[in-house]
Amino acid sequence: MKSLPPHHPSRALPLQSGFTLIELLVTMALLSLLMLGMASALRTMAQTEERVDGRLARSDELRVTTGFIRTILGRVSARKTVAPMKEGVSPYLFTGAADAVAWVGVMPARYGAGGRYFFRLAVESVEGVSALVIRFTPWSDTTAFPDWDTADSRVLARDVTHFALSYEDARQPVPTWVTAWQRVDTLPERIQIELVTNAGAWPLCVVAMRSLPASERGSGRFSAGPE
Repeated sequence: MKSLPPHHPSRALPLQSGFTLIELLVTMALLSLLMLGMASALRTMAQTEERVDGRLARSDELRVTTGFIRTILGRVSARKTVAPMKEGVSPYLFTGAADAVAWVGVMPARYGAGGRYFFRLAVESVEGVSALVIRFTPWSDTTAFPDWDTADSRVLARDVTHFALSYEDARQPVPTWVTAWQRVDTLPERIQIELVTNAGAWPLCVVAMRSLPASERGSGRFSAGPE
């Protein structure tokens, strides 16, 4: 039997398998685009999670800070000093300016040693950064506030760009907000706090001041039940 010549049409060519170079290049390009899209999606998710965590942290800071301020500023002592006062000088241990407020109030036991304390709320420079600071020291029966430089302090908010206080005078025919408390016969009805940090403006905080009984007794070291 004669064999077919090498180039005879009837001789079947062997089947080829695999990808061509162009197909490989196209596949690699598509895979690269897919990986780039996945990396971009993962980065976006990470950034979103970081922003959400930051907002939650700021929300918690805001909630804790405003809650603490409302608690200690909302209970102010209306007890008058026993020493004779000059005419035009307030008998109350309370001073209210546009950028600072000082008073005698009660420290809740859950924040440490409960009882009556001197307090001061103002913006101070802390490590070169403007911060909202609360200063406090145990109360003593004196006619003046203590040396605040020696008092304990806690930072309530950092990177403060704006801080302003105003006080409601409810004794006027129409309740009026003033930027400095100058009345000597009474205490403010409410205090309004404006605070802005680098992260944004905090919601306006208005604290109703509930005066403690003028005849209250005790020290700043101990509080036996509600006053």
